[in-house]
Amino acid sequence: MSPTPISVIIADDHRVVREGLATILGAVDAVHVAGLAADGTHAVDLAALHEADVVLMDLHMPGMDGVEATRRLKAERPATAVVVLTTYTDDDSILAALEAGATGYLTKNASAADIHRAIEAAVGGHAMLDPIAAARLIRASRRNDPGHTSKNTALPDGLMNAKPRYWA
Repeated sequence: MSPTPISVIIADDHRVVREGLATILGAVDAVHVAGLAADGTHAVDLAALHEADVVLMDLHMPGMDGVEATRRLKAERPATAVVVLTTYTDDDSILAALEAGATGYLTKNASAADIHRAIEAAVGGHAMLDPIAAARLIRASRRNDPGHTSKNTALPDGLMNAKPRYWA
């Protein structure tokens, strides 16, 4: 662990979430909360201003959302890691965030210890994913695998209504 605290920007459109996370992370010696942002544009600006190590990013915010903010942040400041902290666990949200450059993906059910571990992992270049997000990501990666069968696999055309034939 570095003797210099990890510099973190918290981006969430809900004030109570931002301030609550700031209080929780402010109690961790190894973390310095450098700024709070209510939207993606402000998060990108604060990350540049404070040379943040990590942005803890919500996905759905007014103006520039978390996915676009992550994309822009990674283009402008590749060394700044993004850990998504959101309520959304749908495939589109997870894949969009990771494709934009997020290093971690947690849900807002994460514990303070999980958030701290995800921040430390991100600074070290490692990913930490919420178990639900990890399972969905694995499932999504297998969609085109010819050996993988889905529970919803449809029968080929005509087989559903075909009448059985008996050979004598």
